[in-house]
Amino acid sequence: MEDVAGIVRLSLLVGLVATAAALPVAFALAWVLARWRFPGKVLLDGLVHLPLVVPPVVTGWLLLIAFAPEGPLGSIGDRVLFRWTGAAIAAAVMALPLMVRAMRLSIEGVDRRLEQAARTLGASRWRAYATVTLPLALPGVLAGAMLGFARSLGEFGATITFVSNVPGETQTLPLAIYAALQRPGGEALVWRLAAVSVALSLAALVASEALARRAGRGVHVL
Repeated sequence: MEDVAGIVRLSLLVGLVATAAALPVAFALAWVLARWRFPGKVLLDGLVHLPLVVPPVVTGWLLLIAFAPEGPLGSIGDRVLFRWTGAAIAAAVMALPLMVRAMRLSIEGVDRRLEQAARTLGASRWRAYATVTLPLALPGVLAGAMLGFARSLGEFGATITFVSNVPGETQTLPLAIYAALQRPGGEALVWRLAAVSVALSLAALVASEALARRAGRGVHVL
C-alpha cells in the first residue's frame, strides 16, 4: 500500500503541475481561436489539436528530440529527461487540446453584445474582457482545467516514450499499471491501481461536466 500511495502522490503532482502549466497557454489559444480572425487560423487550430490524432508515442518522440542535448531545448534537457518534470510536460502537451476546446466553446458562448454594451459605457477593451467576458466564461475555463487534469492522470504513451518508466520518479498510475501487468502475481496491484485511477479520473470528469453545465451554454465535455 505504501507503493500505491507514492504512485498516487506522484500522479497527482504531475497532473496538477501539468494542468497549471497548460492553463494560461490553453486560455490564450482558446481566446485567439474564439475571438480573432487571421490568415492561418485553420492551421493553428489543426496544430493545437494534433496531439489528439497522432499516436501519443509520436508526441513523446518529438519531445525527446526537442529536449535531447542537441535539440532546441537541450540546455534544460537534464532537468526534465527521466524526471517527473518531464512527465508533467508530456501530460501538459497531451491535455492542452482538450483544455483549449472546452475553453474556446465557453468563450464563444459569451454574448458579444454584452461586451459591446460595456464598451459603450466607457469600459476599455481589456476592462470589458476582465469584468464581462472572463466571469461569464469562467465555469467553462475551470471545466477545461478539470478535463485537462483528468487527461493528465491517464497519460501513458507520450510519457513512457519521453521520460521512460522510472519508479518513484516518472512512474505515474498508467505506467505503474503497465509495469504491474508485466510481472507474475501483479494482478492484485493492478486492481488497486486501476480502482484509484478510475476514481480520480471519474471525479475530475464529473467536476468538469458540472462546471460546464453551470456555464449554462450547452457546453458538455463528457
